[in-house]
This record gives sequence, structure tokens and C-alpha cells, in this order.
Amino acid sequence: MRLWSLHPCYLDAKGLVALWREGLLARAVLKKQTQGYRHHPQVERFRNCLKPIATIDRYLWSVYEESKKRGYHFDAGKLGRKANCSTLRVTAGQLQYEWEHLKAKLKVRDQAQYQKIGAVMKPKPHPLFKVNAGETEPWERIV
Repeated sequence: MRLWSLHPCYLDAKGLVALWREGLLARAVLKKQTQGYRHHPQVERFRNCLKPIATIDRYLWSVYEESKKRGYHFDAGKLGRKANCSTLRVTAGQLQYEWEHLKAKLKVRDQAQYQKIGAVMKPKPHPLFKVNAGETEPWERIV
């Protein structure tokens, strides 16, 4: 499971669809509707906030909005309403790690998207996240 801290605009089609599915899975985990992934570190950062369901919904609304820009038909009915919630923090090191990880995936999987984002020097975070100084997050599983 990968709930990207990067803005969803950088993802290729497969990545955006996977993010939507995995985000919905994380939502089900937070709602205690599934047994799997209950202690996954990608879910923990949502669980540790004040309003976990509203926060994952806000995260997924941004994914949904990106899907609409691309002409995809994700089902917004699977989400709660767009609620205001606090931003989550992510370190600059984490964002950079994810950026390199995404570029490596795209280089193999989608050359067109890889070329499209190749000139980006400082990637934007997902709208839910505020970037702070720091190294890779302690919950990240370095591969």
C-alpha cells in the first residue's frame, strides 16, 4: 500500500487508479470494515490525526479531482462529504524519497509520464500535506 505524499498529478494512469483503490482500502481499515492492513504505516499517519475518516476522505477527494481532470470515472459516492480538516505534516526527505521512488517506477512503466515530470525539480505535495524539514519519515519502508 502506498498513499503518496506527492501531488496526484504526477502519477500515471496505473498509479492513480492504484492510489484510489488503496486509499479506499485505507478508509475501510480506518472504519474497521476489514481485518487486513490494520497496522500498516501508511494508514497509521491517518489514524493518528484528530479526525481520521474526514482526513482520509479529504485525501481521496484530491485524488478524485485529479481523476476528473483526466476524464476518469471514479465513484465519489464512496467518500464522505468534503470536510475541512487539519493538514498533515510530511518531511522534505519523505517527499524526496517518494519522488525518486515514483520516477523509478515510471521509468519502467510509463516513459511518457516519466518524460513529462522529468523537468520537475521540486515536486508539489498532495494538497493535504504541509512540508516540514526533515529526513525520510520513520514509518517509511525503504526498498
